[in-house]
Amino acid sequence: MDESASRAVCTDLSRLLAPRSAALVGATDHPTSFGGRVFQQMSNFGFRGKIYPVNPRLGEINGLRCYPGLKDLPETPDHVGIIVSVQRVFDVLTDCAAIGVPFATVYTAGFSETGTPEGRERQARLVAFAKSSGMRIMGPNCNGVINFVDGFAMTSTAAVKGVRAPAGNIGVVSHSGGLGQINIMWRAQEIGLGISYEASCGNEADLDTLDFVRFMLESDATDVVLLAVEGIKDGEKFKVVAREAAEREKPIVALKFGRTEAGSRAAASHTGAVAGDDAITDAVFRQYGVIRVDECDQLYETAVLLRQRRWPRGWGAAAASPTGGNVVQLADVGARFGLDWPPYSETTQAALAKLLPGYGKVGNPTDMTSVATGEQVLYRQALNTIAADENVHVMVPIYMSIARHDLQLGADFVTGCEKVAAMMWIGNCTDDPSFTRRDFVKAGVPVYRDATPCMRAFRAAVDFGDYVKSHKAGATNCERPRGLDRQTAAERLQSAGSKLTEREAKAVLAAYGFPVTRERLATSPDEAAAHAREIGAPVALKIDSPDIAHKTEAGAIRLGIEGDAPVRGAYGEVMSAARRYAPQATLNGVLVQAMAPKGVELMLGVVSDPVFGPVVAVGLGGIYVEVLKDVAYRAAPVTPRQAADMVGELRSATLLDGVRGMAPRDKDALIDLIVRLSWFAHDFREDVAEIDLNPLIVLERGAGACVVDALIVRAADRRGPALDALLSLQGAACRQGEA
Repeated sequence: MDESASRAVCTDLSRLLAPRSAALVGATDHPTSFGGRVFQQMSNFGFRGKIYPVNPRLGEINGLRCYPGLKDLPETPDHVGIIVSVQRVFDVLTDCAAIGVPFATVYTAGFSETGTPEGRERQARLVAFAKSSGMRIMGPNCNGVINFVDGFAMTSTAAVKGVRAPAGNIGVVSHSGGLGQINIMWRAQEIGLGISYEASCGNEADLDTLDFVRFMLESDATDVVLLAVEGIKDGEKFKVVAREAAEREKPIVALKFGRTEAGSRAAASHTGAVAGDDAITDAVFRQYGVIRVDECDQLYETAVLLRQRRWPRGWGAAAASPTGGNVVQLADVGARFGLDWPPYSETTQAALAKLLPGYGKVGNPTDMTSVATGEQVLYRQALNTIAADENVHVMVPIYMSIARHDLQLGADFVTGCEKVAAMMWIGNCTDDPSFTRRDFVKAGVPVYRDATPCMRAFRAAVDFGDYVKSHKAGATNCERPRGLDRQTAAERLQSAGSKLTEREAKAVLAAYGFPVTRERLATSPDEAAAHAREIGAPVALKIDSPDIAHKTEAGAIRLGIEGDAPVRGAYGEVMSAARRYAPQATLNGVLVQAMAPKGVELMLGVVSDPVFGPVVAVGLGGIYVEVLKDVAYRAAPVTPRQAADMVGELRSATLLDGVRGMAPRDKDALIDLIVRLSWFAHDFREDVAEIDLNPLIVLERGAGACVVDALIVRAADRRGPALDALLSLQGAACRQGEA
């Protein structure tokens, strides 16, 4: 991680979110203007520090003295909000720096979000100002912060009008003010969740979303952070913050909107052609324990359970209900999210038989019919019995329309259960219609109305708990495999020049322990025949050229050739096809190669992502990879477990287990090569833009694997208008980052 990223990650934002004094430049007494709305929220939110309105046209606002400029203030405020025309922003920032202001929020628009050269230049100037002055700047084009813990709001949103909502343990960070403050914060409060802090970061010229996430993770007032972004600005900082979330056992639940790929990759490899920005983001989030959701409501609904910070020890779920339809639906939805419904143990069955005579063998999930509504004490005993089952890790008691006392019994079970539990309350409170789910959620009880958000939350809890366990056990720490000869690989890479042939690429990778096919370069038909005799028939003949990446497309490959005359003829055909396909290409000759043994064809690859750096990929190989796009990704380097997870994510993974009489394949060898490739990508991330091993033949268990074809694209060879455009993409139209 570079020095600037380190500085940003370690910034203490306490004085920004909880200042001792704050000034607002552009404050007005007009209640409908932006400056007027922000000033009203500052004044009415319960802030106990000093507020200094700054406006040369006004003498006072709401009984507070109004100052003509920052230099006229009686003290240096911790935080200055700036609501002036874009032309005046830098004048105000200069005044801030002159009096030693540590934090400023620029609400003004007119920067990179405009998409104009002028706007981008202003933002670049703002970035430079922050670095040179040492001041930390939020925004521009943002809607500020809300601190429910300390009673400080510097924002224009109407979501905090009226009596201040009580603080809770959920933090919210968003690029967008409206989406973060209404769609997420306000609606979370509407269902009973309490918010600790909310930050709407806008363009992220200096401080970015991860800085605010880090602050909330470090705060004792926050247990879950909800993040809504169009993209991540700094991939290395993301990894640091995600690891801290795991260390503190405080989950980050993320909504990344803008799923469609912003631009196409000018890719030379199959890997580059199938690597979508969103697919990589999704994989890296999963790799670092960040829970990804698709809608705003899924953020806060997931937090209803996660805020307890209790993690299931396994995937076994159990549920009990007064109606059969509800348990069937819950079972279907739970299975869709990967939860199991294990049968109860014999001990559990025996205990349930005493409680429910005449029921016979009780299944999971459990339809308890009238017992669940008419005999609540017995129902509670049954729930306790089920929760004690060693195969059960999460519990979901279901309630329909019943009395408040009986609902409270369910809530008491959920909060006191030894297993992670949530209550499904589908109906209403029969003796107190005013009592709703919101009352339970406000009291800290995880209650859901529907099966899908409930099961999604349990899956999130299992996933995050599993990541926390792995992280604390050191299983997420990447260790270099043995047999990586970095010096030899570097020498071979350097000697190959700017473009590598298949032969040169294989030689480089062989230094990292990759098994490759036997092959020789021929520069004449007779030499090709001699090489074929030495290697042993049959052989493949391929063009050897740094200018022809895909030999099949050029028609410059012949397979299964035997005998001197056929080999000589194939040599001529390959050379002729290559000349027709690329008349200006450099042709080194023809590669005579041993035919690969039979096995499952996979593709291993690497693509250089503008945010997360080198990303390793595995997928179904051959000519189908770009059509089927059955590919899994992880940021390099990866652990053996992460490599195994990649293989397990493939729809085609069952091919490796053996189908239609085929022997199982050597998964261990495949996992080892994924790890080795990830380290090669990590070690040479400045030199290599793309790698494509396609096909990689995975042989029978114990027999290893073999690289049949290899392509390495040097970074310098890719640096042109297409790559420059890709590197400049930031996902969010309102931001300009430094990928």
